[in-house]
This record gives sequence, C-alpha cells and structure tokens, in this order.
Amino acid sequence: MRSALLNELLDHKIIAILRGIEDSYAMATGQAIVDGGIKFMEITMNTDGATHMIHQWRTTFDGVAYVGAGTVIDVDHAKRAITAGAQFLISPNLDIEVVQYAQQHNVPIWPGVMTPTEIIQAMKAGVEAIKLFPMASLGVNYLNEIRGPIKDVPIIATGGVNYDNFRQYFEAGANAVGMGTKLVNLENAKLGKFHEITKQVQSYTTLAATL
Repeated sequence: MRSALLNELLDHKIIAILRGIEDSYAMATGQAIVDGGIKFMEITMNTDGATHMIHQWRTTFDGVAYVGAGTVIDVDHAKRAITAGAQFLISPNLDIEVVQYAQQHNVPIWPGVMTPTEIIQAMKAGVEAIKLFPMASLGVNYLNEIRGPIKDVPIIATGGVNYDNFRQYFEAGANAVGMGTKLVNLENAKLGKFHEITKQVQSYTTLAATL
C-alpha cells in the first residue's frame, strides 16, 4: 500500500534536490522554490549544515511543502535527518539497514538503484518507490527497457532531466523526477536573484501539470 506522501509525489512529479546550498540564502531559496509550485524539496546530507537547514525548512514550510534529506548513505545519516524533521529520505544506493531504520520510524525512504537485481531487492525489502540513478549516464532508453519486466514499482528518475527531455522521462516510464541545478540554479541564489529561481521552477511545475 502506498503512503499518502508517495501519492502526493506521484501527483506533483518533481523533487527539488539542493546540494551545497549555503545557510545564508537557504531560507530565501526555499521560499523561491515553494513560490514556483514545488511540493517536494530535499537537502543532501553531504551539504554543510544540512540538518540545520532541513529543520528550518520543515518548520517554515510545514503544510506547504514536504522537506526531505538526500544522499542518506548510512544509518547515521538517517538518524540525523529524521531527528531534524525530514519527512522522507532518498539515497543514491540501496542499504537494507537504512531502509529498515526508516521503516521502523515510519519515514518513507526511496533508495537509489540501477540494476533490475537492485530494484527487486528493494521491492523485497518493502520499499514503495525507488530512485533510478544515474539517469544522465543510463539514458531514457534504459528506463524504457526496465519498464518491460518491472512494471509495478514507482520510479523516481534522477539525473539528466531538463526542460527539453522532461516529457520523455515520463513517456519512458518515470513516475516522478529528481532535479538539481537544471531546476534550481544556486548561482542565482548567491546573487540574490530569487525571482529567477521561482520563474525557472514554475516553468517545470507548469509542464508537469500537463502530464
């Protein structure tokens, strides 16, 4: 049975991935992303001060957007992220201990996988959705092939998504996408051009609404 949070993601289709964001402009960036219509935002755990920013975003955007932690590669990451208030966890890899820890704390986890073997292992572990990564290298055709034998699990395709190929990802079988710099240009954040971030984000959320 899918969680309510996953159903929301399948409706909204985009996760904004923030890696290397700085605390000094994190709040204004988060607001700009939300203003553009994004409902799912993650800060990667290899970002300095990640847990502090996750906690701030969770407090500020509660009821408006869902805030999660990305690059959760071990149980320590999972513990710190959940303590900070992360509402979902995403990893680049499949670590069964991390999956079990998240499940014990009733926090959705969408682990990173690449091969059919890893996808099936994740499904056997009770994972409700997987992150197919690295899509920039694998390509959309790989996603299409994966969907032949593996039809049921929701796939969050991450890597290589841009405005021109956005629709192709979904046509190939993605249920949602994870997007970083193509969605949120942190150079604009550093320059205080938050309106540019909102404008860019809005172009993608408008496109997603047509799918």
